[in-house]
Amino acid sequence: MVHEPEVVYRLGVDVGGTNTDAVLLALSEDHKKNAVLSAHKSPTTVDVMEGIINAVSMVVKDVKDMSTIQALSIGTTHFVNALITRDPRRLEKVAVIRLCGPFSLKTPPFSGFPRELRHILGGPVFMLSGGLQIDGREIAPVLESEIIAACSQIAAAGIRAVAVASVYAPIDSVFKQEERVADLVRAHVPGALVTISKHISNIGLLDRENASILNAALLSYARKTVRGFRSAAQRLQLTCPVFITSNDGTLLTCEQAAKFPIRTFSSGPTNSMRGAAWLAQLEMGQKKGEGALVVDIGGTTTDIGMLLPTGFPRQAAARHHLCGVRLNFSMPDVVSIGLGGGSIVRSHTDDGRVTVGPDSVGYRITQEALVFGGKTLTATDVAVASGRAADVGDKSLVEHVLKEMVEKAQARIKSMLETTLDSMKTSAADIPVYLVGGGAILAPDHLDGVSRVVRFKNSGVANACGAAIAQVAGTVDTVEEISSRSIPEVRKLIEHRAMDLAIKAGANPDKVSIIESEAIPIAYTAGRCRFYVKAAGEWKGVSDAEAEATPEAEDPEPAVNGKDVNYEPEEADKILSAKEIMAYRPQVSDALWTLSELDLEWIAEGCYILGCGGGGSPHHMFLQMREAVRGGEKIQVRDLSSLPDDAVLGWGGALGSPEVADERLLGEEYTEATQELIKFMGIKDAFAGFIALEIGGANGMINMTLASSAVYGWPVIDGDFMGRAYPTSWQTTPNVYDDTGKAKFLLPSVISSGDGNIMIMTKVKVDRDHDSALRAACTEMGTFVGCAMAPLTAAYCRRAMIHNTISLSWRIGRAVAYARKSAQLGNVGNVIIDSLGGKETGRVLFSGKIIDVARSVYKGHTVGRVTIAVLQDHAEPTDGPVEQFQGTLMIPFKNENLYCELDLKDGSKPTVIATVPDLIMVVDAQNGAALGTPDYKYGLRVIIIGVTAAPQWTDTPRGLEIGDCRAFGFPEIPYKALGQYVKPRSVIEEFST
Repeated sequence: MVHEPEVVYRLGVDVGGTNTDAVLLALSEDHKKNAVLSAHKSPTTVDVMEGIINAVSMVVKDVKDMSTIQALSIGTTHFVNALITRDPRRLEKVAVIRLCGPFSLKTPPFSGFPRELRHILGGPVFMLSGGLQIDGREIAPVLESEIIAACSQIAAAGIRAVAVASVYAPIDSVFKQEERVADLVRAHVPGALVTISKHISNIGLLDRENASILNAALLSYARKTVRGFRSAAQRLQLTCPVFITSNDGTLLTCEQAAKFPIRTFSSGPTNSMRGAAWLAQLEMGQKKGEGALVVDIGGTTTDIGMLLPTGFPRQAAARHHLCGVRLNFSMPDVVSIGLGGGSIVRSHTDDGRVTVGPDSVGYRITQEALVFGGKTLTATDVAVASGRAADVGDKSLVEHVLKEMVEKAQARIKSMLETTLDSMKTSAADIPVYLVGGGAILAPDHLDGVSRVVRFKNSGVANACGAAIAQVAGTVDTVEEISSRSIPEVRKLIEHRAMDLAIKAGANPDKVSIIESEAIPIAYTAGRCRFYVKAAGEWKGVSDAEAEATPEAEDPEPAVNGKDVNYEPEEADKILSAKEIMAYRPQVSDALWTLSELDLEWIAEGCYILGCGGGGSPHHMFLQMREAVRGGEKIQVRDLSSLPDDAVLGWGGALGSPEVADERLLGEEYTEATQELIKFMGIKDAFAGFIALEIGGANGMINMTLASSAVYGWPVIDGDFMGRAYPTSWQTTPNVYDDTGKAKFLLPSVISSGDGNIMIMTKVKVDRDHDSALRAACTEMGTFVGCAMAPLTAAYCRRAMIHNTISLSWRIGRAVAYARKSAQLGNVGNVIIDSLGGKETGRVLFSGKIIDVARSVYKGHTVGRVTIAVLQDHAEPTDGPVEQFQGTLMIPFKNENLYCELDLKDGSKPTVIATVPDLIMVVDAQNGAALGTPDYKYGLRVIIIGVTAAPQWTDTPRGLEIGDCRAFGFPEIPYKALGQYVKPRSVIEEFST
C-alpha cells in the first residue's frame, strides 16, 4: 500500500482597512507549483476577530485534518492604527525612566512628540543615575533607592506602562542596567507593563526612547488583541501556534507581539513584498538571489519597495517619522505616490498636460468612476478605455473619452512609475518589477529601466501569502573594539551571534542565513566600530519561545488616561501655510532678536544644510532649546555691529563624535568648560555674548545653551568662525589671521567631559597640535567634550568672524519650509540659492540619484566619496524650467564635502566644478532637508548646491592654505571661486522695530 506524503499547511491572514484576506498554503514538495490551495477576501468587521474567522473558515473548509495546519500567521495594522487615530481607549499614559547620569537632562523624554500625542501619553519622567560611555564603561551606576522612589510616584499616579531607556543600552551586556531597573519596577509598581529600550531599537537615545514610549503605551491593548487572535484560532479549532508578522518580514510569537507591538507597525508593506517574492518563485519559476522592485497599486496610492536578493525588503534609513514622532527601529523602505485606481485624471487646457492624481475618489470608486456610472474620470477608466481591463465595469461608458487623453494619461502613469522605480533601485542594472494589488491593471507591460514586468495570478492576496511564509530572525546591534582584531573578524563573530539568536527563536539551523550585515566605523574614535547584523531562517515547526511561554494573566480594561473617551484632545501643533511662513516676523526689539520655537526650527534646518555634510544633526540641540523656550527661558541674538571694540566675547562648542552626541545627549560639558576658562583666566566682567565655533551642524546652536536666561543670559552673536563645519579646530577664521602659526587666538582652551574630567591647554608647538592633542584626550573622556576657546574682542571679531550666519541659517530654514508648503520642492535647490544671496553667489551644481557610497575612518575622521548620477526623467511638473544635467558627479568628503568632480561620460576628462572653501551642500530632493555624510545611501535623490565662501577664507594666502583642498590632502586641486560672496542680511536689521 502506497502512502501519500503528508501535506503541511500554513495559514496566512492580512487584516486590512477594507478587507481581511486569508490564504491556505501547502508547503510540501508535491505542491511547489500549486502551493496556494485556496484564498478568500472577507470584509473587515468592526469586531476584527469575526472578519478573521470568516476569511479563514472559507479557506480551510476542505481541510480534513486541522492538525496538519502548522501555523497561523497574521499581519495586522491594529497597533499602529491606535496611534494614528490617537485612540485614548487603546493607549495608556507612560512613565519614563531614563538612566543618563549628568547627561541629556535638558532634553527630557517626550521632547520630540507632537503636543496632542504628548498630552495623551505623557506621564511622569525621571532622569536618574546610570548609563554607559561608548567604550562600555558606566557613566554612573544604577542607584536602587532612586528607582524605588520613582516607582512610588508612578504607582501613586495610577500608571502601569513604564519605558526604561539607558544611554548606550544596546551595548550593555555586562551591567544590564535596563534589565535591573525593569525588575525593580515590576516589584514596586502593581501590574507594571515595562518596555526596555535595548529590546526595541538601535543606537540613538531619543529615537530609541521615543519608540519605547510608543511601545509601552500599547502594551495593555496588545495583550488584549493577542488574546483575541488566540481566541479566534480556538473557535476555528486550530491547534497550531499563532504568529504575528513583523516590520522586517519575520515572525513574532504571540508573547513577543504582546511585548513588542511596535514591531508590527509596517508589516503590511513588508508582507506584500515578501509575498510577491514567493509568488515569483511559485508561479514564474524565479530563482532566489535576484532583487526586484515590488509595486503595490491600491485604490489611492502606489507603494513601491525594493526586494533584496535575500528575499527581504530593503530597510529604510536610520531615522523616520511616525505620527510626528522620530524613530529609528527597523522599517521597510517604501515610497508612496499618489497613483491608484481611483486617481483623478485631468486635462490642463493651458499647456495640454494630462495629470493623474494625487487626489483620488478612493473607496467611492464604484459610485464615481465613469465605468461604474459616475461622473469622474479616473485611472481605472483609462485602463478600461485602453483595453487593459475589459472586465472592469461597463466599457461602453468610457467610449467617449478621447484617444489622445487616454494615451497621455497612460504616458503620465508610465512616467510616474519609472521615475519612482529608478529612485528606489539599488544598482544601475535592470531588474524585474513585481506587480501586486488590485490596481495592477494601471501599470504598462513595459517600463524603462526594468528587465520585465511580472504579474501574478494570486497578486490580490500577496500580503496574506507574505504573512504565511514569514521567517524567524535574530538581530545584534553593538559597538565593538577593533584595535586588536580586524573588522571582518569581528563581523564574523557578530554574525554567528545573530544566527544563534535566530535558531533559538525557532529558525531551522540548516536554513538560517545572514540577511543584513553592516560595519559602521565611528568618527573621532580609535579602534571602535558599530556592527548591525540580522540573521533569518525558515521556521522549523517548533518555537522554543512558544513552548516555554506561560499564559499571561488577564488585564483589566486599560485606563482611558483618566478621561472620558469623548474628552477634548489637546490642540495639535499649528502647521503654517506658505503665506503664513512668509508673513511671519521675528521678535526684534532694542537691537536684540528673541528666538521663538519657529525661529529655532528654521535655524536648526539651516545649520545642518550649512554643515556641508559635517557637524552632525542639530535635531537634539533644537529640541533642547525648544524645551527651554517652552519653559519660559529667553534666548537672544545680537549683531556684532552694536558692540564697542573692547567688548569681550566667548566662543567655542563641542569637540568629538556627532555619533556619540546622538546617544549621550548634551549635558553640562560646554557650560563647565566655559566656567573653568573664565575662572582660569580670572575674568571678572560679563561677556558681551557668545560666538559659535562653527555654524554648520549642532555647534551652530550649542552657544544658545549658554545664552539662555537660565544660564548666563548673554546673547549669542550673529556669526561664527567657519561659515560651515570644518573638521578641525585650526580650520577657524581666528586662526587664519594668526601670523605666529601657534594658535594664539585659540589658547588657552578648556575641555570638559561633563562628568568630572576637565583639561586646560595653554600652549602648542604648531596650530595643528591644538586639535590633535585635544582629540586624543577627548577619546579618553568619552569621545565628546565641551570646548571653550580664549575670549576675543569685538574689534578682532569684526575682522575674523563670518557675519550674520545665524540669520543665514534662519533664512535657509524658512526657504525650505516655504518650498514644502508652496509645492516648490521640485525647485527647492533654487529656492535655497535665493535665500543664500541669489545666483551671483551660488548655483545648483547637480541633481540626481546616489549610485555609490564608500566610507572609512582615517585618524578619527570619516572619509569617503559619494557618486551621483542624473535621473532618467523628471516626473513631477514644476512651476519653473527644470535644469538638465549630464553624466555623474563624484564628491570626496572628510566629515564635510571637499570638491565636486563632473564626468560627462562623453570621453572627455572629468572636471572639478567646485571646491572648498566654497560651500558644497547636499540636500534631499524629496523634502529639501540636509544630508550629512553619515546619511548618504544608495538610491537617495539629491540636489547639490554650491555657494561662494566668505572672504575670510579666500582673501589671504593663509586662509586658502587652511581652508582649500590642500588642507585635506589634495594639493593638485586649485581653488576657483564659484561666484561673488554676498554678505547675508541681518534678521535684526531687517525686522528691527
